[in-house]
Amino acid sequence: MQLVKTHRDTLLRPLQIVSGIVERRHTLPILANILIRKEGEQVSFLSTDIEVQITTKAAVGSGAEVAATTVAARKLLDILRALPENSDVTLSLTNKRMTVQSGKSRFALQTLAAEDFPTVAEAGNYTATVSLPQKTLKHLFNMVYFSMAQQDIRYYLNGLLLVVTGKQVIGVATDGHRLAFCQVEVDQELPRQEVIIPRKTIIELQRLLDDSDDPVQLDIATGQVKLSFGDIELISKLVEGKFPDYTRVVPKGYKNSFTIRRDELLHALQRTAIMTSDKFKGVRCLIAPGSLKISSTNADQEEAVVELEIDYGGDSIDIGFNVTYLLDVLNNLKTDNVTVSLGDANSSALITVADNADFKYVVMPMRI
Repeated sequence: MQLVKTHRDTLLRPLQIVSGIVERRHTLPILANILIRKEGEQVSFLSTDIEVQITTKAAVGSGAEVAATTVAARKLLDILRALPENSDVTLSLTNKRMTVQSGKSRFALQTLAAEDFPTVAEAGNYTATVSLPQKTLKHLFNMVYFSMAQQDIRYYLNGLLLVVTGKQVIGVATDGHRLAFCQVEVDQELPRQEVIIPRKTIIELQRLLDDSDDPVQLDIATGQVKLSFGDIELISKLVEGKFPDYTRVVPKGYKNSFTIRRDELLHALQRTAIMTSDKFKGVRCLIAPGSLKISSTNADQEEAVVELEIDYGGDSIDIGFNVTYLLDVLNNLKTDNVTVSLGDANSSALITVADNADFKYVVMPMRI
């Protein structure tokens, strides 16, 4: 039975969309596959790792029959990538084997039964629905994702806190050493909801969301979130647990602050980072009226020092930071200037954007 007949590039796009979450190693072999369902011309492609599920559709079906099967995602994707651009491709199913044919090239792939594929059950009752432009949600994730923890024993940190309240959608991420906060405005008035979206889901959404005004619908349910945009539907389980109170972490009332060109500070930190080691990423910042001196040393007694002139008249502060935490935020911000606010050598630093309360970044000091 012929399932699909189309151009190689037309088939490649939906496969690239769903293949991102497919793991190479799985306890369940079928999870290395994608589920392909055909109903006439409409063909849906679905992948899952039990926690996250992505579905997309394309009008690439051949014939009026209804059929479903599962096939190895990576192999099918690799075959299509290896075929010439603009070539025609057909997918056929015969005796539990899928044949991929293009010109004089033919590939036979093993399949597994569609009924054995473990799809994620969609929640029936959504407690909140938010609609906003894709580029707005992508911006929100981009501003905080780098502060998410990776494989932390405090599992609730391995994700992004999404807060929906009033006309605001807030994203917060922290790994215990730094915290990023960003908020965006929406048109509708919304009841307060707080959910923790897993790290893997956030990384996948950054890949899938466009920098466009096309809408994305976000549906929140108990233990689950669903995002629908374009031909894509993503369902993800949520992280259970109590996220730290971010409002208590963000410092208030700091008197020592200075504004500096973002690229100037970024390049100075990149230069001093050269002399740090893989095990110790510390840089020392000596802030005094009119100057910022950034330095680093390593076990070989090598040293880097960069001095910058700044418009600053506050207290002299000698403070250390993990340079990676500072580079992460400066690389992700797209503004010309940043404002750095400090208490003393033992207090967190606050990095903000002038005349913009929508973004805050808090970083803990480290002993140098």
